[in-house]
Amino acid sequence: MAYSKWIGGAVGWALGGPVGGILGYWLGKMVADDSLNLEAGAAKGANARGRRTTHAGDFALSMVVLSAAVMQADQRVLKSELAYVKGFFKTNFGQAQAEQLSLALREALKQTVDVRSVCSQIRTHMPHAKRLLLLQYLYGIAQADGDVDPREVDLIRRMAAALGISDKDRASIEAPFHSDRPDPYTVLEIPSSATDSDVKKAYRRLALKFHPDKVRDMGEAYAKQAEARFLEVQEAYESVKKMRGMK
Repeated sequence: MAYSKWIGGAVGWALGGPVGGILGYWLGKMVADDSLNLEAGAAKGANARGRRTTHAGDFALSMVVLSAAVMQADQRVLKSELAYVKGFFKTNFGQAQAEQLSLALREALKQTVDVRSVCSQIRTHMPHAKRLLLLQYLYGIAQADGDVDPREVDLIRRMAAALGISDKDRASIEAPFHSDRPDPYTVLEIPSSATDSDVKKAYRRLALKFHPDKVRDMGEAYAKQAEARFLEVQEAYESVKKMRGMK
Protein backbone atom coordinates (compact mmCIF):
# COMPACT_ATOMS: atom_id res chain seq x y z
CA MET A 1 0.00 0.00 0.00
CA ALA A 2 1.64 3.24 -1.16
CA TYR A 3 0.13 5.26 1.66
CA SER A 4 1.60 2.92 4.27
CA LYS A 5 5.04 3.43 2.79
CA TRP A 6 4.52 7.20 2.93
CA ILE A 7 3.48 7.01 6.57
CA GLY A 8 6.29 4.62 7.50
CA GLY A 9 8.95 6.84 6.03
CA ALA A 10 7.59 10.12 7.31
CA VAL A 11 5.92 9.66 10.71
CA GLY A 12 7.69 9.55 14.03
CA TRP A 13 6.25 11.36 17.02
CA ALA A 14 2.62 11.48 15.79
CA LEU A 15 2.29 7.71 16.22
CA GLY A 16 2.54 8.05 20.00
CA GLY A 17 0.85 10.25 22.57
CA PRO A 18 -2.71 11.60 22.24
CA VAL A 19 -2.52 12.05 18.46
CA GLY A 20 -1.75 8.36 17.95
CA GLY A 21 -4.22 7.37 20.66
CA ILE A 22 -7.14 9.07 18.95
CA LEU A 23 -6.28 7.36 15.68
CA GLY A 24 -5.49 4.04 17.38
CA TYR A 25 -7.82 1.80 15.37
CA TRP A 26 -6.88 3.33 12.04
CA LEU A 27 -3.17 3.31 12.86
CA GLY A 28 -3.51 -0.32 13.91
CA LYS A 29 -4.70 -1.19 10.43
CA MET A 30 -1.75 0.68 8.94
CA VAL A 31 0.71 -1.04 11.27
CA ALA A 32 -0.70 -4.41 10.19
CA ASP A 33 0.51 -3.68 6.67
CA ASP A 34 4.01 -5.14 6.19
CA SER A 35 5.16 -2.08 4.26
CA LEU A 36 4.70 0.18 7.31
CA ASN A 37 8.17 0.41 8.83
CA LEU A 38 7.68 2.25 12.09
CA GLU A 39 11.26 1.88 13.28
CA ALA A 40 12.61 3.50 10.15
CA GLY A 41 10.08 6.29 10.40
CA ALA A 42 10.90 7.01 14.03
CA ALA A 43 14.63 6.91 13.41
CA LYS A 44 14.32 9.26 10.49
CA GLY A 45 12.36 11.67 12.66
CA ALA A 46 15.03 12.03 15.36
CA ASN A 47 17.66 14.76 15.30
CA ALA A 48 20.94 15.13 17.14
CA ARG A 49 19.30 16.67 20.19
CA GLY A 50 16.87 13.76 20.55
CA ARG A 51 13.90 15.85 19.46
CA ARG A 52 11.95 14.41 16.57
CA THR A 53 11.47 16.67 13.62
CA THR A 54 8.15 17.06 11.86
CA HIS A 55 7.64 15.35 8.52
CA ALA A 56 4.67 15.41 6.18
CA GLY A 57 3.02 12.41 7.82
CA ASP A 58 3.22 13.86 11.33
CA PHE A 59 1.70 17.09 10.06
CA ALA A 60 -1.08 15.27 8.21
CA LEU A 61 -2.13 13.23 11.26
CA SER A 62 -2.10 16.38 13.40
CA MET A 63 -4.33 18.03 10.81
CA VAL A 64 -6.75 15.10 10.98
CA VAL A 65 -7.13 15.19 14.77
CA LEU A 66 -7.48 18.98 15.09
CA SER A 67 -9.82 19.01 12.08
CA ALA A 68 -12.15 16.70 13.98
CA ALA A 69 -12.06 18.97 17.02
CA VAL A 70 -12.95 22.11 15.02
CA MET A 71 -15.71 20.31 13.12
CA GLN A 72 -17.24 19.17 16.42
CA ALA A 73 -17.03 22.63 18.04
CA ASP A 74 -20.55 23.70 17.04
CA GLN A 75 -21.92 20.22 17.82
CA ARG A 76 -22.61 19.40 14.20
CA VAL A 77 -20.43 18.17 11.35
CA LEU A 78 -21.38 19.99 8.17
CA LYS A 79 -21.09 18.64 4.64
CA SER A 80 -19.29 21.83 3.64
CA GLU A 81 -16.63 21.19 6.29
CA LEU A 82 -16.17 17.60 5.19
CA ALA A 83 -15.91 18.72 1.57
CA TYR A 84 -13.30 21.35 2.48
CA VAL A 85 -11.15 18.89 4.43
CA LYS A 86 -11.41 16.11 1.87
CA GLY A 87 -10.74 18.57 -0.94
CA PHE A 88 -7.68 19.86 0.89
CA PHE A 89 -6.40 16.32 1.37
CA LYS A 90 -6.93 15.46 -2.30
CA THR A 91 -5.27 18.64 -3.56
CA ASN A 92 -2.27 18.32 -1.27
CA PHE A 93 -1.75 14.56 -1.01
CA GLY A 94 -3.38 13.00 -4.06
CA GLN A 95 -6.41 10.73 -4.32
CA ALA A 96 -5.00 7.57 -2.70
CA GLN A 97 -3.59 9.27 0.38
CA ALA A 98 -6.63 11.53 0.66
CA GLU A 99 -8.88 8.48 0.90
CA GLN A 100 -6.81 7.07 3.76
CA LEU A 101 -6.71 10.39 5.59
CA SER A 102 -10.49 10.66 5.19
CA LEU A 103 -10.81 7.27 6.90
CA ALA A 104 -8.57 8.57 9.69
CA LEU A 105 -10.81 11.62 10.01
CA ARG A 106 -13.87 9.39 10.30
CA GLU A 107 -12.13 7.59 13.17
CA ALA A 108 -11.24 10.87 14.91
CA LEU A 109 -14.80 12.20 14.59
CA LYS A 110 -16.06 9.26 16.65
CA GLN A 111 -14.10 10.50 19.66
CA THR A 112 -13.84 13.51 21.91
CA VAL A 113 -10.53 15.20 21.24
CA ASP A 114 -8.50 16.29 24.26
CA VAL A 115 -7.45 19.50 22.55
CA ARG A 116 -5.00 20.67 25.19
CA SER A 117 -3.12 17.36 25.27
CA VAL A 118 -3.01 17.07 21.48
CA CYS A 119 -1.78 20.65 21.11
CA SER A 120 0.83 20.08 23.81
CA GLN A 121 2.20 17.09 21.88
CA ILE A 122 2.24 19.09 18.65
CA ARG A 123 3.90 22.07 20.34
CA THR A 124 6.66 19.85 21.72
CA HIS A 125 7.59 18.34 18.37
CA MET A 126 6.47 20.70 15.63
CA PRO A 127 8.52 23.82 14.70
CA HIS A 128 6.81 27.19 15.04
CA ALA A 129 6.54 27.85 11.29
CA LYS A 130 4.62 24.61 10.79
CA ARG A 131 2.31 25.31 13.72
CA LEU A 132 1.42 28.61 12.05
CA LEU A 133 0.59 26.72 8.87
CA LEU A 134 -1.59 24.31 10.85
CA LEU A 135 -3.50 27.22 12.38
CA GLN A 136 -4.11 28.73 8.96
CA TYR A 137 -5.62 25.46 7.77
CA LEU A 138 -7.94 25.23 10.81
CA TYR A 139 -9.40 28.67 10.12
CA GLY A 140 -10.16 27.43 6.61
CA ILE A 141 -12.40 24.72 8.08
CA ALA A 142 -14.26 27.26 10.21
CA GLN A 143 -14.93 29.36 7.11
CA ALA A 144 -15.92 26.43 4.90
CA ASP A 145 -19.67 27.05 5.15
CA GLY A 146 -19.27 30.80 4.61
CA ASP A 147 -20.15 31.59 8.21
CA VAL A 148 -17.42 31.49 10.86
CA ASP A 149 -19.14 30.15 13.99
CA PRO A 150 -18.06 31.91 17.24
CA ARG A 151 -17.62 28.53 18.95
CA GLU A 152 -15.19 27.42 16.27
CA VAL A 153 -13.26 30.68 16.51
CA ASP A 154 -13.09 30.39 20.30
CA LEU A 155 -11.77 26.84 20.04
CA ILE A 156 -9.16 27.74 17.43
CA ARG A 157 -7.99 30.65 19.58
CA ARG A 158 -7.57 28.30 22.52
CA MET A 159 -5.73 25.89 20.24
CA ALA A 160 -3.40 28.70 19.17
CA ALA A 161 -2.55 29.49 22.78
CA ALA A 162 -1.93 25.80 23.57
CA LEU A 163 0.23 25.53 20.44
CA GLY A 164 2.42 28.36 21.70
CA ILE A 165 1.30 30.84 19.04
CA SER A 166 1.22 34.47 20.16
CA ASP A 167 -1.95 36.57 20.09
CA LYS A 168 -0.40 38.80 17.43
CA ASP A 169 0.44 35.89 15.16
CA ARG A 170 -2.98 34.37 15.72
CA ALA A 171 -4.81 37.64 14.99
CA SER A 172 -2.71 38.17 11.86
CA ILE A 173 -3.64 34.73 10.51
CA GLU A 174 -7.28 35.02 11.58
CA ALA A 175 -7.98 38.45 10.04
CA PRO A 176 -8.34 37.36 6.37
CA PHE A 177 -10.95 34.78 7.35
CA HIS A 178 -13.29 37.45 8.74
CA SER A 179 -13.13 39.80 5.77
CA ASP A 180 -12.10 39.94 2.14
CA ARG A 181 -10.33 43.18 3.04
CA PRO A 182 -8.75 42.59 6.46
CA ASP A 183 -7.13 45.42 8.37
CA PRO A 184 -3.58 45.47 6.94
CA TYR A 185 -2.14 46.67 10.23
CA THR A 186 -3.57 43.63 12.01
CA VAL A 187 -2.07 41.36 9.36
CA LEU A 188 1.30 43.07 9.82
CA GLU A 189 0.95 42.82 13.61
CA ILE A 190 1.50 46.54 14.21
CA PRO A 191 -0.70 49.49 15.34
CA SER A 192 -1.84 52.08 12.81
CA SER A 193 0.35 54.59 14.68
CA ALA A 194 3.51 52.71 13.72
CA THR A 195 6.21 54.67 11.91
CA ASP A 196 7.11 53.97 8.29
CA SER A 197 10.31 52.41 9.55
CA ASP A 198 8.32 50.11 11.86
CA VAL A 199 6.07 49.12 8.94
CA LYS A 200 9.09 48.06 6.89
CA LYS A 201 10.58 46.15 9.83
CA ALA A 202 7.28 44.37 10.48
CA TYR A 203 7.01 43.32 6.85
CA ARG A 204 10.56 41.97 6.75
CA ARG A 205 10.01 40.06 9.99
CA LEU A 206 6.74 38.48 8.84
CA ALA A 207 8.02 37.79 5.33
CA LEU A 208 10.81 35.77 6.92
CA LYS A 209 8.48 34.07 9.43
CA PHE A 210 5.95 32.97 6.81
CA HIS A 211 8.34 32.28 3.96
CA PRO A 212 7.44 29.06 2.08
CA ASP A 213 10.98 27.76 2.50
CA LYS A 214 10.22 27.28 6.20
CA VAL A 215 8.04 24.27 5.35
CA ARG A 216 9.43 23.20 1.99
CA ASP A 217 11.11 20.17 3.58
CA MET A 218 7.64 18.60 3.88
CA GLY A 219 6.95 18.95 0.17
CA GLU A 220 5.69 21.43 -2.40
CA ALA A 221 2.05 21.06 -1.31
CA TYR A 222 2.81 22.60 2.08
CA ALA A 223 5.02 25.24 0.50
CA LYS A 224 2.09 26.32 -1.68
CA GLN A 225 -0.12 26.70 1.39
CA ALA A 226 2.59 28.78 3.06
CA GLU A 227 2.89 30.85 -0.10
CA ALA A 228 -0.78 31.84 0.21
CA ARG A 229 -0.06 33.20 3.68
CA PHE A 230 3.10 34.91 2.44
CA LEU A 231 1.06 36.69 -0.22
CA GLU A 232 -1.42 37.94 2.42
CA VAL A 233 1.48 39.59 4.24
CA GLN A 234 2.74 41.12 0.99
CA GLU A 235 -0.71 42.46 0.13
CA ALA A 236 -1.07 44.02 3.58
CA TYR A 237 2.30 45.70 3.21
CA GLU A 238 1.47 47.06 -0.23
CA SER A 239 -1.86 48.36 1.10
CA VAL A 240 -0.18 50.27 3.94
CA LYS A 241 2.46 51.63 1.58
CA LYS A 242 -0.26 52.92 -0.76
CA MET A 243 -2.22 54.55 2.07
CA ARG A 244 0.90 56.29 3.36
CA GLY A 245 2.49 57.12 0.04
CA MET A 246 5.56 55.09 0.99
CA LYS A 247 8.13 54.02 -1.56
